[in-house]
Order: sequence, then C-alpha cells, then structure tokens
Amino acid sequence: MVSYVINNGPRPVAPATRERVLAAIKELGYRPDRVAQAMASRRTDLIGLIIPDARQPFFGEMAHAVEQAASERGKMVLVGNTDYVGEREVHYLRAFLGMRVSGLILVSHALNDLAAAEIEAWDARVVLLHERPEAIDDVAVVTDDLGGAQLAVRHLLEHGHPYVACMGGIAETPAVGDPVSDHVEGWRRAMDEAGISTEGRLFEALYNRYDAYQAALKILSGPDRPPAIFCSTDDQAIGLLRAARELRIDVPGELAVAGFDDIKEAALTDPPLTTIASDRPAMARAAVDLVLDDGLRVAGARRERLKVFPSRLVVRHSCGCE
Repeated sequence: MVSYVINNGPRPVAPATRERVLAAIKELGYRPDRVAQAMASRRTDLIGLIIPDARQPFFGEMAHAVEQAASERGKMVLVGNTDYVGEREVHYLRAFLGMRVSGLILVSHALNDLAAAEIEAWDARVVLLHERPEAIDDVAVVTDDLGGAQLAVRHLLEHGHPYVACMGGIAETPAVGDPVSDHVEGWRRAMDEAGISTEGRLFEALYNRYDAYQAALKILSGPDRPPAIFCSTDDQAIGLLRAARELRIDVPGELAVAGFDDIKEAALTDPPLTTIASDRPAMARAAVDLVLDDGLRVAGARRERLKVFPSRLVVRHSCGCE
C-alpha cells in the first residue's frame, strides 16, 4: 500500500488511506530508496544529455534549458561533453545507457557508426536536439536553420551592401543535419535570390570566438574586405567584432555584422549584435517531453519525427540599424 502511494500507482489508493500514509511518511521522515526503485524498474530518474562543448555559450544555455525542463518533470540530468570527438561520444553513450537513464538527449555534430550501433544495441530512447546526424533516424527537435540564415542575409542586403560574405565552418567538417551547413546554405540561397555571386566569399573558421578572431584578422586585413559578414554562430561573430575593433574598423559604419543563435552575450557586445533567435526553452521542453514519452519506442505509436521551431530575426546595431 505504501509503495502505491509513493509511486502514485500502479493501483489506486483511497483518498483517506493516502492521507494517512502521507502523514506517517512525514512524521517518520521517510525518504524513498532511489537505487532500489531503479533496480526494480530498470530505469532511473536520470536523463543523459550529450553535447559538444558546454564552454560554448550556446550549448551551455541549451544544457541549462534542458535541466530546467527535466526538473519540471521530476528528473535530473547527467551532462557529458564530447569536445567534437567521436570516441568521447561513444564513451558517454555507454556510460549513460549503463546507468539505465530514462532517455538520452543527444546534440551530435556527426554521429559515427559505432555510436549509432550502441544506441541500436541498447534500444535506447533517444531524441536528437539542435542537430540531426544521418547515422540514426530518431526523433529530432531543431531550429529552422536554413530559413533563419536567409532572414539574416536578406536583412544585411536590404541595407544596400553589394554583397554579404559568410563565415562558415571548416571544409573538413560539414555534415548532413549540421546547423552550420544549413546556415551556409541559407546564405547561398539568399545571395542567389538577389542575383549576387557567392564565389570566393565563404570563409572558414571553427565555431568558437577564439579561432574566429584569428580568422577574422586575416579576412579584415586583406585587400578585398567584405562590406558585410554573416557569421554562422554568435560566438564567431563575437570573435569577428573583437578583430574589427583591434583593426580600427567601424562596425557598422565600415562593416555590417550578423550572427546566429542569440546567446545572451549578443545583447552586450559592442555594438550589440544583430542575430537569429530560436526558442531554446521550448525546444528543451519538447526534447524532454519526447524522450520521456512512453510511446516513443512503441511500433506504430511514434510521434512526429522532426519538430522544427521557427527562427526569428533580432535586430540590433551591428547591422546598421539604430
């Protein structure tokens, strides 16, 4: 009877009986043994979250949003950072699945075959968040990356610039379902719509501000400095703004800049960064709800395979708007 009250089932308990049990629990200071519960159910109150790098503000903010959403559902979150290394991704997959987590939320840049095999072997509940690698065909929660990039580039072009350059990822890392690849493709489409060539106007940089800063110093010091640059991430844009300041290039007077992600820091850059936003808290809640959905792994009962959240242009001063 006590277990039915503590676990809210599986059998109903009369209201008067429930009140007596709860009163006794409070008086005795009883705390349920979570380990024993996990052994009995073969499932814990844990959600595994695997991300590339929590030091990058976007992933840190996303992890925080997932943790909040999980807490609302009475779950705790284990976080593993892969540093974009496939072996570390497999390590965390095995560790978290071995702990019998309730489900996995996976932010994977390019899931390798070994990681995909681990997921298949454990028949794990997995929801892809932010990225949707082609190695596995699981439910995904993503942003409209393609449409968002087009919004940003069109806005820069509307300021009268002859063209917009793009700071994308590096040539060795593009992958199907990778948001940065979609951002670059959105840039290409917006330029094509305007009848403007993209030849020689795509620059490579890693996603973080430090490598982007080094790349930007070379780009902005060259003879053909772009009039406007769309950065695939806000972190890249922050590195670019730092390089422009060092080179005494006025933003937005001599160089217009837009980013993607709308991390909190974007509102505090100098000048404040025009960027593309998505509803990260809503995406996190959707991912948590999906990974805890009992119908997720039941044949014929799976929910929509791809949940796309809209992108929104956030206009600040770096593009030239007042």
